[in-house]
Amino acid sequence: MASLVIAEHDNATVKGATLNTVTAALQCGGDVHVLIAGANAGAAAAAAAQIVGVAKVLHADAAYFGHGLAENVAAQVLAIAKDYSHILFPATAAGKNVAPRVAAKLDVGQISDITKVEGSGQESADTFERPIYAGNAIATVQSLDAVKVITVRTTGFDPAAATGGSAAVETLTSVADSGKSVFVGSEIAKYDRPELTAAKIIVSGGRAMGSSEKFNEVLTPLADRLGAALGASRAAVDAGYAPNDWQVGQTGKIVAPQLYIAVGISGAIQHLAGMKDSKVIVAINKDPEAPIFSVADYGLEADLFIAVPELVKALG
Repeated sequence: MASLVIAEHDNATVKGATLNTVTAALQCGGDVHVLIAGANAGAAAAAAAQIVGVAKVLHADAAYFGHGLAENVAAQVLAIAKDYSHILFPATAAGKNVAPRVAAKLDVGQISDITKVEGSGQESADTFERPIYAGNAIATVQSLDAVKVITVRTTGFDPAAATGGSAAVETLTSVADSGKSVFVGSEIAKYDRPELTAAKIIVSGGRAMGSSEKFNEVLTPLADRLGAALGASRAAVDAGYAPNDWQVGQTGKIVAPQLYIAVGISGAIQHLAGMKDSKVIVAINKDPEAPIFSVADYGLEADLFIAVPELVKALG
């Protein structure tokens, strides 16, 4: 049977997390279909059809899908769920909002945060790996459910190519509005920098920064030089040095950039769980016993208030 990926999109474009989820779906065996449930989302459906590996795009269009309300999206998924052996969601806030509703209605167990499909490519793969205990252990989980509802940790899979595919787009009959929730409004923070989970380079600061003023004074020039996103440890966020949406870690955002620079971060396991899959990790810390050095590819034992400005100067 085929696998169904529930796309994350903004009605015009498909978000990057969907590409990683498509890769996971391809490893489950069978054809991969993508559901675009949105409002005036023809452009997003066309973009999804371009993803390499996608065999079909299912497009459900209605005003009440416009903001991804979980009740309505889940109802649309359930309307077509019988045709699929695997239903996959990105393990993002949106995916985690819809997936449990689908699993509960199907009376199956949800398989959360997978990072690997065992026996990749086999028809109807039923065994998966997922991190537990803040990533300090990996659980191998086998599901015997007829339909497997899965959330995908996107850092565990390379993104599928966004262009080069030629999937057919099929228009679905939209389910009725559940009437259980209404979108009222949103307040979205806008930054000039790359979005944290999509950034190729991240510069993160910890509690050792000392204040929000020092955080910005020291790290902003480095991020500017590198074209990087800014991140922070939970300790720095709790201290008020950085906003909540910069938090990296088990209770923040899971990231895997090409380069992660940890400045003044000790490396508690909760933080490591959110960034240890980064391709190259650089740590700057004056404590030689800091746990961050255990995962760092490059470590500099130095006073960050001296080392970082020197690094910025060296970068020109």
